[in-house]
Amino acid sequence: MKKLILLLFIPLVSFGQSETENNVEVPINEIDNVPVYPGCKGSELKKRKCMSDKIAQFVYKKFRTKIAERLGLTGRQRISVIFKIDTLGNVTGVRARAPHPRLEKEAQRVINLLPKMEPGLENGKPIIVPYSLPIIFQVRKNTSKEEMPPKKSYRNWQPNI
Repeated sequence: MKKLILLLFIPLVSFGQSETENNVEVPINEIDNVPVYPGCKGSELKKRKCMSDKIAQFVYKKFRTKIAERLGLTGRQRISVIFKIDTLGNVTGVRARAPHPRLEKEAQRVINLLPKMEPGLENGKPIIVPYSLPIIFQVRKNTSKEEMPPKKSYRNWQPNI
């Protein structure tokens, strides 16, 4: 009876270990093969640079910096974003820190729009790769009211009769 229990226990332990190995996170600087953004080719160094450039271009195109202006923020704005590229190449676990919650939501929105990628590989097996991305932009302060277009408000509008 003891042998039967032991034999049942061994497969469960080994199954649990193999599942854990797939969920290993390895920093992007330490992995064998980096995740690959669609369209990136070449050596590992070229893929790494291409991925970084493509993500930066994507964020530059999609991020709505006007949100900071509408919030009345001025000067340099820095948003720190952390996310993971899972074993299937999907972006998951997006977190952001910003000077305003609305900017955090915008950063999360944009990062969640990133396309599916080829997952990172370690020893030939797909792994989860954490990725950190700073989003930095400048909000210029409008000094004169003439530069700003007037806001239209119809809330208290009454026709002249």
